[in-house]
Amino acid sequence: MSCKSTKVAPSVDFDHSCSDSVEYLTLNFGPFETVHRWRRLPPCDEFVGARRSKHTVVAYRDAIYVFGGDNGKNMLNDLLRFDVKDCSWCRAFTTGTPPAPRYHHSAVVYGSSMFVFGGYTGDIYSNSNLKNKNDLFEYKFATGQWTEWKVEGSLPVARSAHGATVYSDKLWIFAGYDGNARLNDMWTINLQDREHACWEEIEQSGEIPPSCCNFPVAVCRDKMFVFSGQSGAKITNNLFQFEFKGHMWTRIPTEHLLRGSPPPPQRRYGHTMVAFDRQLYVFGGAADNTLPNELHCYDVDSQSWEVIHPSMDSEMPSGRLFHAAAVIQDAMYIFGGTVDNNVRSGEMYRFQFSCYPKCTLHEDYGKLWENRQFCDVEFILGEREERVLGHIAIVTARCQWLRKKILQAWDRQRQKTKQDSCEESDEGAAGGPRDIPASNRPMLEVSIREAEAQPFEVLMQFLYTDKIQYPRRGHVQDVLLIMDVYKLALSFQLSRLEQLCVQYIEASVDLQNVLSVCENANKLQLDQLKEHCLNFVVKESHFNQVIMTKEFERLSTPLIVEIVRRKQQPPLRLYSDQPVDIGTSLVQDMKAYLEGGGLEFCDIVLLLDGQPRPAHKAILAARSSYFEAMFRSFMPVDGQVNISIGEMVPSKQAFESMLRYIYYGDVNMPPEDSLYLFAAPYYYGFSNNRLQAYCKQNLEMNVTVENVLQILEAADKTQALDMKKHCLHIIVHQFIKVSKLPNLRSLSQLLLLDIIESLATHISDKQCAEMGSDI
Repeated sequence: MSCKSTKVAPSVDFDHSCSDSVEYLTLNFGPFETVHRWRRLPPCDEFVGARRSKHTVVAYRDAIYVFGGDNGKNMLNDLLRFDVKDCSWCRAFTTGTPPAPRYHHSAVVYGSSMFVFGGYTGDIYSNSNLKNKNDLFEYKFATGQWTEWKVEGSLPVARSAHGATVYSDKLWIFAGYDGNARLNDMWTINLQDREHACWEEIEQSGEIPPSCCNFPVAVCRDKMFVFSGQSGAKITNNLFQFEFKGHMWTRIPTEHLLRGSPPPPQRRYGHTMVAFDRQLYVFGGAADNTLPNELHCYDVDSQSWEVIHPSMDSEMPSGRLFHAAAVIQDAMYIFGGTVDNNVRSGEMYRFQFSCYPKCTLHEDYGKLWENRQFCDVEFILGEREERVLGHIAIVTARCQWLRKKILQAWDRQRQKTKQDSCEESDEGAAGGPRDIPASNRPMLEVSIREAEAQPFEVLMQFLYTDKIQYPRRGHVQDVLLIMDVYKLALSFQLSRLEQLCVQYIEASVDLQNVLSVCENANKLQLDQLKEHCLNFVVKESHFNQVIMTKEFERLSTPLIVEIVRRKQQPPLRLYSDQPVDIGTSLVQDMKAYLEGGGLEFCDIVLLLDGQPRPAHKAILAARSSYFEAMFRSFMPVDGQVNISIGEMVPSKQAFESMLRYIYYGDVNMPPEDSLYLFAAPYYYGFSNNRLQAYCKQNLEMNVTVENVLQILEAADKTQALDMKKHCLHIIVHQFIKVSKLPNLRSLSQLLLLDIIESLATHISDKQCAEMGSDI
């Protein structure tokens, strides 16, 4: 969809309070904002507050509160308020003693209060009394009262440029700078009970981020995330997540991203990161002496980065650092910061998020693999003839090599069936699954001698989900398993899986496992991986440690010779300009399958108004609980299923749009299809209301005077009450034009009464008086 037309689709819910058998859709129509649109809001006037950076921003109800920072000459401790509805600035009302002027402090909201911790204070203009703080202040929004919390017991070391967040009634403080060194400690304090509050240092475990400062933190999916920041001589673009319950840190690997996939943002500091729904949004900061202004988005569920492309009508903020950001409802607000030439900014920008439910295509197919329901093929693997079940529809859609194996097995099964039944028929000479009625097909057995069960199961998981599990770092057996998977990927010509395996393995090679991996790569003739291991071993920082190990003594003589020669005379590096074949994705393969590539493997017929449409049971069952229950318990004997959405039969075009959604998650459709598919997610039991959200957005953007009466009828028929209200709103405001439409005369009496009632509500008392005077 084009940037100009895409709009926010608020969440779509079902109102289960209705006692009727028909469920009513509530679509929450309201004022709409273009998705991914940046808008420049009124800047802060100088008489309200100075331009600034290194300040904090928090959101409370419908307002943004700005505290502290510096204006280039002085530190500040004023509190500014921006009303997001009125787009107006003012000084917030305050009483009591505020924190001393400061910057690089932190501020969070808990309950109806803002809490400010630490930061750097003093007179930067005269360079006197400069010091870090570890004090804690509370500001009550209702009364404007500032109070300092006097906490007994041990305190966190005074710091600035740290991270802070609230989770489970506690304030969490992480890392920062104490004036001499960067930190990576963590402290927490309970904000519920001021009288008994005390600071507690948290014992962290796992891959703890390096000591760092000038980084943001954000909480999403009950985890805290830290991205990049200043960590000494080496600034990285690592993303770390912290489990609050177990106090465990994990570095989220980016090495496994396929070539061609969006990379993570450049390393940077002084940036912002906020959480919205299941995503983290990173903006600005200083990245290798540049001030980029792209907005990066990290999906916590899919563990993937992307750059958000702004809408065509966006007013983009320039790159900046030491700005601050907060989220109110479905928008991000960014204020201030340092822009080019060390200038402080007083600008406020608003960014409109998109809040569609996530696509569950990969998860749905993944569950089909895990549950092994409706399996119709059994792979017999290796010398030990271990057996692995699967689904012909998924396997033949994703892998041409296995598709040929399956067709050969079908041909043998058909020939055997003919012999057993003594049939003498020349029909079906081509040999394919459609030669045998779906209800009579036995489990197909496919023998693959070159594959063992464990790596084959990893390969199968990839076919269903486009992913493989990331190996445990340093565990030799895990890395060797992925090498076996890589060998299969080469044999089965799965380019995408090849790339995943190579990058997973290269990211997992370390000093402890490099010789084992190298030896295995040599044995399996995996030259690319062997080359990576040899180059790893002969690195100046690695070589002495590797050759002193017992594993080196046990290496085969040819490999030892190769390592020594590589060290003495490194080969010239050859660079290729040839693009890497990254293969096809699950979405691409399922699209091709629906468009004809999977016709010969269809095993169910869907009837729309008596017209047949062949389809695949496993795919329908994976994506729809309606079909899953039907095929499990009420499978029609003739293998045919009548299609309707409740009592309504969709158009052929709308039905094809629904199939595209089921097979590969497509949500693009003509607006008229959306009329029929509003109730489809509920009726067919899709994983979430993603399709509904797009149907709603499609209609709210495309209801016109010309089609409003048809949409009103469909909204009434499908009980989409908000859509009906939306149509009536258009009709009464454009009634002169609507009254000339021929379709008005064909409306039902009840709908005409609805229009008259809406007109009566719309006409003001003054207009009624004017009409009365004309009579």
